[in-house]
Amino acid sequence: MTMSLVGGAGYYYSFIIVGKRDNPLFEIEFAGPKKEVSQQPEAQFVIHAALDLVEEHVWKNPQMYLKVVDKYNDKYFISAFVTAGHERFMVLHNTKNEDGIKYFFQEVHELYIKVLLNPFYKADTPITSQVFQKRVKQLGRKYLT
Repeated sequence: MTMSLVGGAGYYYSFIIVGKRDNPLFEIEFAGPKKEVSQQPEAQFVIHAALDLVEEHVWKNPQMYLKVVDKYNDKYFISAFVTAGHERFMVLHNTKNEDGIKYFFQEVHELYIKVLLNPFYKADTPITSQVFQKRVKQLGRKYLT
């Protein structure tokens, strides 16, 4: 996956749900209309590198929403949310939008709980539901764009 930097007043968000075994369960990107491909890091690599910092923040912060846990090249921020089941919701973003990200995480968490309650879904495996993907896209448009 190539990460693109959004030019001008644009935005870039890469959302990943990371499972208990540090495996990606779901991934989606939201980007503004002006995309400019350049030498940017791959989102999965940058987010994976921040997993240790998330673990440190979990011990210091009793909240599920950990806010910004890491920065990359002073251009990108990594925000995190940790569920009670220890799945990590992580967003790599190039704009500050703390409230929007918080509400996005909270609503995606509600959707994720519904996925876990589905008897046909095996926990800690990739989420392939088109309905889940569609609803996450809607939440991204609502809170991140």
